[in-house]
Amino acid sequence: MSKRETYSDSFTGAADKGIRAILETSDDEEIPAQRLRRVLLKVINNELTPRQKEIIMLYYFKGMDTLHIAERLGITPQAVSAAMSRGRLRIYRILQYYI
Repeated sequence: MSKRETYSDSFTGAADKGIRAILETSDDEEIPAQRLRRVLLKVINNELTPRQKEIIMLYYFKGMDTLHIAERLGITPQAVSAAMSRGRLRIYRILQYYI
């Protein structure tokens, strides 16, 4: 079975935009935004599986797309997408108590 080369790398929606907005807050912004960013980083470090953590870090912090992450980890882009979706859902469920 051949690899599918036309895989979509677009994560959209409120969850993705929300995570990006939290991560892009600067240090001189208001205190609640800084607190939320610290909580998000703690959730990523403590609540995700090692694979989810690695994929989330590569995607949001290193700016890699799912195809490059898949190549780097030696898995399919669909596996990256699935792990990313499960990780973001877990992050969202925990963060809704802080928002």
